[in-house]
Amino acid sequence: MLRYGAFYGPGASDLVVTMVRKRQLPVIGGGAGVWSFVEITDAAAATVAAVDHGAPGVYNIVDDDPAPVAEWLPYLAEVAGAKPPLRVPAWLGRLLAGQFVVAQMTSARGSSNAKARKELGWEPRYASWREGFRAWVSG
Repeated sequence: MLRYGAFYGPGASDLVVTMVRKRQLPVIGGGAGVWSFVEITDAAAATVAAVDHGAPGVYNIVDDDPAPVAEWLPYLAEVAGAKPPLRVPAWLGRLLAGQFVVAQMTSARGSSNAKARKELGWEPRYASWREGFRAWVSG
């Protein structure tokens, strides 16, 4: 079983960049939720590696750099040429987006790709969302 991080890249999450540019994706609460990302072609390469020689088990398909929302969302806005994201309190986020979104923004936990690297021989082309976001947004 492959557990993918948050997908990004051409065609995978262009709506997110549009929302960031329109300031429609705020940091909720303190933005302490930690996300793990995977660029879409890195996810595809991991899938091929798992099909080719993966043993049964659970593999996290993510980059090497889990990060809190308060870090990655402003960075995405910056590389997209947008103003910094708005910040809203958790109670307001809960009313506007629901408990699941608030939990993702405030208390999610990142993942490690160590098992996928070791057992599948897979390694992400973009080790960090920082370099991946730059490449994705700049086209």
